[in-house]
Amino acid sequence: MSEILQGPLLRQRFAELEAFLLAHQALWREKPFVQRTLAWEAAHPALAGWLRGRSLEQAEALHNHPEQLLDAPAPFPELAARAAELAAVGPLPAAALASLPASFSVDVPGRKWQQIDAFAASLDFRQPVHHWLDWCAGKGHLGRRLAHAGTPLTCLEYDAALVADGQRLSRRLALDARHLEQDVLAASAEGHLHAEHTPVALHACGALHMRLLQLASRGGCRQLAVAPCCYNRIDAELYAPLSQLAQASPLLLGRDDLGLPLQETVTAGSRVRRQRDHSMARRLAFDYLQRELRGVDAYLPTPSLPPAWLHKPFADWCRDLAALKGLPAPAARDWAALEARGWQRLAEVRNLELLRGLFRRPLEVWLLLDRALYLEEQGYAVRLGTFCAYRLTPRNLLLLAERD
Repeated sequence: MSEILQGPLLRQRFAELEAFLLAHQALWREKPFVQRTLAWEAAHPALAGWLRGRSLEQAEALHNHPEQLLDAPAPFPELAARAAELAAVGPLPAAALASLPASFSVDVPGRKWQQIDAFAASLDFRQPVHHWLDWCAGKGHLGRRLAHAGTPLTCLEYDAALVADGQRLSRRLALDARHLEQDVLAASAEGHLHAEHTPVALHACGALHMRLLQLASRGGCRQLAVAPCCYNRIDAELYAPLSQLAQASPLLLGRDDLGLPLQETVTAGSRVRRQRDHSMARRLAFDYLQRELRGVDAYLPTPSLPPAWLHKPFADWCRDLAALKGLPAPAARDWAALEARGWQRLAEVRNLELLRGLFRRPLEVWLLLDRALYLEEQGYAVRLGTFCAYRLTPRNLLLLAERD
């Protein structure tokens, strides 16, 4: 049974994860999409050949759960077992919540409202909450779910239109709520966090939730609850750890590394997935072409393209992208064969990514433990657990922190 991580377990699991990630970084740092041959393939030729021989459909079936690929050659099964063991985090206790009128969930997609409900049910603080503060609040749906019984609420949001919409919704429900336009990364944000506040953040991105942990600690907030998201949304190229333990760690992470935990497709519909695959297969085919046109055997980044580009014939798509990148116009060739080569390459990439995928959750838990240990250093008792099922959102880890 997975455990909630708290007390001595925080440091113990942090050290175990750090050792695992460092020992196998050659397996998860390289990106199959941009590197046609990976360094680890020479050390594990049987595994590399086996993965490269599988179909795109086989890769897709286990994309979100690579640890279930039990018939792969060594060292895949052993790594999968260890990764699952180290990434295991138990569910936080969930309280029974009072049901709310439908007016509270107006304009909230069903999946998002389920996440909000699950988040709210997991906030079992020992001390009563005096004032909720919804950080990066959007329209303040989470804050209203928490403040429905009359507890004062402050919502901080950067987008003026969302602030105005949120204030109208709160006013219509007669809640004691203030919606404020605020860039939470600006120096002025610190003035909004005080000891009586209980800050909450559901899926605040990288720098935004890290800023909250720092300001809430300095502002004397007794309690806080944060479910992070998008760890790679930082300004610097290198990750700057929060805790002293992580700052002393030899595990150095770039922005690309921080994006690894986000490589899942739980919420994407079939049409979106087909469009994504179509785009990626074309880009991989173009990768062969651009290496030929440049005479350089190296990946060339290409910009995001409008969806309408996918309606172009493949030959026109390649010519237009080559022109966009300032490359020579490609000569006539067997365009169908090149496009098929792109689809074959996509199958190889997706299957090779299954090995990298084993390290998604371990890296995410390590990043959460950095945050947990930082809060512990600031005098908080911290719990790290899940607040909802993975199928509802892969970003289902929640930090609860409380000072005596």
